[in-house]
Amino acid sequence: MLNSQSAVREIVDSHIEKQNVVPLVRQAALLGISRASVYYVPHPLDDRDQRIIRVMDELYTKRPYYGSRRMAKDATDILKEPINRKHTQRLMDVMGLEALYPKPRLSWNGTASFRFPYLLRGVTAQHPNHIWGTDITYIRMRQGFVYLTAFMDWFSRYILSWEISITLDVSFVLDAARRALVIANPEIANSDQGVQFTSNEYVSLWNSDKTKISMDGRGRAMDNIFTERLWRTIKYEEVYLKDYATVREAKENIGAYIEFYNTGRKHQSLQYKTPAEIYFERR
Repeated sequence: MLNSQSAVREIVDSHIEKQNVVPLVRQAALLGISRASVYYVPHPLDDRDQRIIRVMDELYTKRPYYGSRRMAKDATDILKEPINRKHTQRLMDVMGLEALYPKPRLSWNGTASFRFPYLLRGVTAQHPNHIWGTDITYIRMRQGFVYLTAFMDWFSRYILSWEISITLDVSFVLDAARRALVIANPEIANSDQGVQFTSNEYVSLWNSDKTKISMDGRGRAMDNIFTERLWRTIKYEEVYLKDYATVREAKENIGAYIEFYNTGRKHQSLQYKTPAEIYFERR
């Protein structure tokens, strides 16, 4: 799938012992990689596709409403080489992208196990843990990319938890959700209708007496606007300034940025306080 996974494959092949008495899940955790990585077999992209994907990444971050036709045209103009629409569609599929009208394919689920109504139309977060939002985005690397998920408190913009994975396996979303729930229980947990969020495993995490589940409507890019803004901020202020060579490097740098985002980055919308200040002083 992704050339960037070769670095993870090397870690798995050289460090993971499948006959070890230590469980594979524990070995993967000690190495800082997701458990899905242990079983993942990469299918590399060639250098040309890597160049195209990097351009598409920036185009999509600026204009998430772009479909494959516009994406192909702008990528052709930027790279000065012909890129047809079918090729663009294939790469968008690899990246998990679709125009925001519908949502990114990370969010698309034609056979959802559970679906819940969108509860936030006309609703504004009034205090910490009133509304949490979550989503998945891709993070580009020197070769290929990884996936990032996060849980954010909408009132304070505080990132409660996050996780990186080389696949879209539901386990990394579950891991992030469990860590967030150690901190608190939200009144409303909002996500899209992706297979990760409509799975029985994800829905079962939430205490229905404390938390209502809300899901974005398909074709409504603004339903999860705070998380969409977070992705853009992380990419412009961190990812696009770096050139991660390994998954571990990506994880360490993004982790450091999220710590800064929470505790050091003052937001004008928060009266120039940090998300951590608002979240913990108002709880």
